[in-house]
Amino acid sequence: MARKGGLGNGLSALFDDNKTEGSPAQTLRISEIEPNRDQPRKNFDDESISVLADSIKQHGVLQPLLVRPYGSGYQIVAGERRWRAARMLGLSEVPVQVKELSDIETMQIALIENLQRENLNPIEEAKGYNELIENYDMTQEEVAKTVGRSRSAVSNSMRLLSLPDEVLEMLEKGDISVGHGKALLSFDDEEKMLEAARKAAEGKLNVRALEKMANEEEKEKPVSNERVDSYFKEMEISLNDTLGRKVKVEYGKNKGALILEFYDKDDLSELAKKLSE
Repeated sequence: MARKGGLGNGLSALFDDNKTEGSPAQTLRISEIEPNRDQPRKNFDDESISVLADSIKQHGVLQPLLVRPYGSGYQIVAGERRWRAARMLGLSEVPVQVKELSDIETMQIALIENLQRENLNPIEEAKGYNELIENYDMTQEEVAKTVGRSRSAVSNSMRLLSLPDEVLEMLEKGDISVGHGKALLSFDDEEKMLEAARKAAEGKLNVRALEKMANEEEKEKPVSNERVDSYFKEMEISLNDTLGRKVKVEYGKNKGALILEFYDKDDLSELAKKLSE
């Protein structure tokens, strides 16, 4: 099992730790350095890399790449855009800072760097959180503390991963916003969800319109012959607010059921903790 860990003061702490004041960066050949295939960011815009290359051509690589020893060479921990831009220019060497880092520290730093620079699309961000939880035995609370987010922000981000692949692709490409994605999570009928998502991607539906459609879908559901008791509806709304998740109260003549939405084992554990308080 991988070791849990945290970055303390964040990315800057890892750059500054064990580094003497004013010490020069080490220089490595680009051919000695390879990117990290497991880093959160999967999509690199060629145009933005080209702009960065122009800047490097004029001013040089102002901030060293952070790398770690890996195999017979080195692996990028932070700075893959700079590495790509330098390669585009045909540079043979780049300045680096070399640090001994574990797999979990490498993943944490890569995620934090991209979050700080707002380089990740919503799905890359959600998958980054999921990677730390699934592969490195971290809780949502620990992930939130490590990356400087609230636990609810991490949980809500990861919920997007439950959307259909077609919708995930729209989010990755920026065809729809995170707000659209959250509204689409409220749809129970997948076909209606996909139809609404396609219209949103075409610019025909904003977030508020999607939320309204989801509410109308809820109203269209068949109800029992029993008169709807406002008490149960009020309880449903109250529990939604208290637990911070979708709650459904189903009831009949002699019995009922309370349905609580959760994302994964960690989220279920957090829910159980809330219910036991």
